[in-house]
Amino acid sequence: MKIRKALNNNAAVVLDEEGQEKIVMGRGICFKKRAGDDIPEELIDKIFFLPGAEANSKLQVLIKDIPIEHIELGEEIIAEAKKRLGNKMNDMIYISLIDHVHTSMNRCQEGITVKNMLLWDIRRFYKDEYQIGLWALELIEKKCGVTLPEDEAGFVALHLANAQMDEEKMHNMYEITHIMQEILNIVKYYFHVSFDEDDVYYYRFITHLKFFAKRLAENKLYREDDNEDLWLLIKAKYPNIFRCVEKITEFIEKKYKYELSKDEQLYLTIHIERVIIKTSK
Repeated sequence: MKIRKALNNNAAVVLDEEGQEKIVMGRGICFKKRAGDDIPEELIDKIFFLPGAEANSKLQVLIKDIPIEHIELGEEIIAEAKKRLGNKMNDMIYISLIDHVHTSMNRCQEGITVKNMLLWDIRRFYKDEYQIGLWALELIEKKCGVTLPEDEAGFVALHLANAQMDEEKMHNMYEITHIMQEILNIVKYYFHVSFDEDDVYYYRFITHLKFFAKRLAENKLYREDDNEDLWLLIKAKYPNIFRCVEKITEFIEKKYKYELSKDEQLYLTIHIERVIIKTSK
């Protein structure tokens, strides 16, 4: 393969036999080489090809600026995720996850910790992805000696969850957005409020609604945990909020023939309470 553009000592942009632009990687494959030089195929460890000019351009920038060790880590996490989840993932996962692994390791080494405000939701609604996130943290510590906080397992899980919204499922995005808007409207009219869309509690509420709407659109029922006592406690503590949730429950059941579990009612109540309290201040 002939080099079209060397990205660094370990990566280059090449053209294959069909004239498609691809990225090849291997330790030292571009050392003292320039555009037009050949790369022996036996020296190439990995070949990346992302369809679409924008995705390909982003991947080139990423590989140029990130150590090969971090790229290999990200790829190993993605391979494990594909094996466990059994789902085809959008190729953009190579950009989002590898970049996140690199950035989170750098932050940690600089003593900077980012709190994952969605960790509770992620553990509940994306259990398989979260377990892969925990596995990824162990892998990073084993291979790089960097101990990342549990919050990062949640961030990894979110990247994996988003990557599963591939082109075959994108037709659901309109329905997901529509469901979210319907629930938001019920809450807004019930409490006569306007939300601060830059507020972190609003963001958490919206993300929770996205999780819920995605499952509803894909007709995936939520496996209910044994939270009867907590459900009764929250119902008694926030009666007005819970009445709003009952309206949402009735609406969803009537329009979508979907019965909200007590856990789903519980989480909705908690998120609505937080966003309403914040909005009312």
